[in-house]
Amino acid sequence: MKLQDIRALKDAELQSKIYELKQELLTLRFQQAAGQLDNGKKITEVRKTIARCYTVLKERELGIN
Repeated sequence: MKLQDIRALKDAELQSKIYELKQELLTLRFQQAAGQLDNGKKITEVRKTIARCYTVLKERELGIN
């Protein structure tokens, strides 16, 4: 997910997106533990997207941008 797309979301939508991404990350970790995960980079991508979402929330909280 691009940063521009994340910034376009409202706070409530952003919180729900973070929840969805955390659920996806949990599923990916279970798949990795079971040896069923084909693309290990997917975990890294999801983690970075979660971090981007938290960064945008913190920027809004501090009044940056």
